[in-house]
Amino acid sequence: MKESGRLDLAHVFRGIVGGEHVRIPTDNEAQVARLIVEPTDPQQLAEVVRKCESDGLALTPMGAARTLSQIRRRPVEVGVSLARMDHIVDYEPDDMTVVAEAGCTLGALNSSTAKRGQRLPCDPANPELTTLGALVGAAKSGPLRLSEGRVRDLLIGIRFVGHDGRLIHGGGRVVKNVAGYDLMKVMTGAFGTLGVITETTFKLRPLPENYSLAIASFDDAAEALAAAHRAEEAANLNHLEVLSRSVGDKFARLGRAVVLAGFAGSRTEADYYRAHVSNALRRNTQMLTREEATVHYRLLRDLDFADAAIVAQLAVLPAELPRCLGACGAEFRAHAASGVAQIFLASDRTNDEIYDTVGRWREIAHAAHGHLQILAARAEVRGNLEMFDRPPGPAVRLMRRLKLSFDPKNIFNPGCFVAGI
Repeated sequence: MKESGRLDLAHVFRGIVGGEHVRIPTDNEAQVARLIVEPTDPQQLAEVVRKCESDGLALTPMGAARTLSQIRRRPVEVGVSLARMDHIVDYEPDDMTVVAEAGCTLGALNSSTAKRGQRLPCDPANPELTTLGALVGAAKSGPLRLSEGRVRDLLIGIRFVGHDGRLIHGGGRVVKNVAGYDLMKVMTGAFGTLGVITETTFKLRPLPENYSLAIASFDDAAEALAAAHRAEEAANLNHLEVLSRSVGDKFARLGRAVVLAGFAGSRTEADYYRAHVSNALRRNTQMLTREEATVHYRLLRDLDFADAAIVAQLAVLPAELPRCLGACGAEFRAHAASGVAQIFLASDRTNDEIYDTVGRWREIAHAAHGHLQILAARAEVRGNLEMFDRPPGPAVRLMRRLKLSFDPKNIFNPGCFVAGI
């Protein structure tokens, strides 16, 4: 987009959302969109959508732009920031449900509900930067997926702006709600390709009691994965991670693979798990409690691989994960009992090495009936990489029909999903 065109477009959107709420992108945003618009309510957002449809302008919803900035091949014309739509609309502690606008961050939501001993137990990295819209749109999760499930398991209601600026809603504010089409599942993990989420309703869970974290180190990753399997059988764990040797360095275990097993419960349960996990790991296990355990958990949750040449997420059956990780030969952080791992290559790899490695990783995943998704890649290789696995033909055709039905003008984050949707 030429600068004169951007100025003309900015003038149009200022008439919708106000002059101070149309701006040029900064930092990560510049990789995602050429112009940022900040509506204050769904009605303003609906006008923005209608303008984009009438003028054939692609738009994308964005939180901190951390996810999309790593996978978009080129920026779209308009980025929609919901920074002004960040309120908690309704919170019912007795029902353990909360309704919040999509611009509210997970960190802000949990700070509020913690006062009543509750939380939304999704734990992607840096929750204070993760908006609820991004949490749902990118189906973000972290270590707690083992015990608490994923976003789709906790989302019970949704509102979004779709084609022609229509305000659409699904689900409701009660946990037992089966009315209508399950739009929550459709919108979760759609990466903003079907509409812009404006409001979410979640069921909450109690804050855990007596959280403890066991840490043990091993000579190699295979030994650590075997120990993690023993720990899984020994206790009812909140989370269970294995770190390869280079990642283990961040926990002061230089050159060692590391197992981190978290658990909670009553004092009696915690004491029982503590003894059995320590025995299962068969090492001089470090057992952390209280604030020390929480600090290390946050370090684990917030691990990033920003310096890597490429980062991918491997998902296979848990029993297949050790073999697949061994075959991939990559450094990793694994949610061992969930069959999911983030794997990465060091920043010094060439572009050709990246292409070859991703192809090999995909072959390994597919042979185990799993899949591989690219989470981040340096900009110059994105044009030649499939960020998402391509499902079988019938599934792709169904997805294309769904996209056409929800977004006939193809303006919502085009080209940033499965099969180029």
